[in-house]
Amino acid sequence: MKTLPLGQLNSALPSVSTPSSPDKSEGTGFSDVLKESIDAVNEKIQQAESLSLGLADGHHSNIHETMIAIEKAGISFKLMTRVQQKAIQAYQDVMRIQL
Repeated sequence: MKTLPLGQLNSALPSVSTPSSPDKSEGTGFSDVLKESIDAVNEKIQQAESLSLGLADGHHSNIHETMIAIEKAGISFKLMTRVQQKAIQAYQDVMRIQL
């Protein structure tokens, strides 16, 4: 598995702004960022499915665009599942802490 330098990894991930005040009406919370990320992955999957159906139906013949969309959707989904696994692991680690 190839590892990326931290600078390249940060440029590959979407930037997330943190609220400057504790007022929830001004900033975006973790749940909003999570929902937006899931929606973006879902949109990529739907786009890839639409392109593959269009290719199969003969609406377009651009196999390169279709394959790129399918790979992007797959990579996005894999990243989303990794983030989910890490979040669950972090939650379980916090729950194991005894006060």
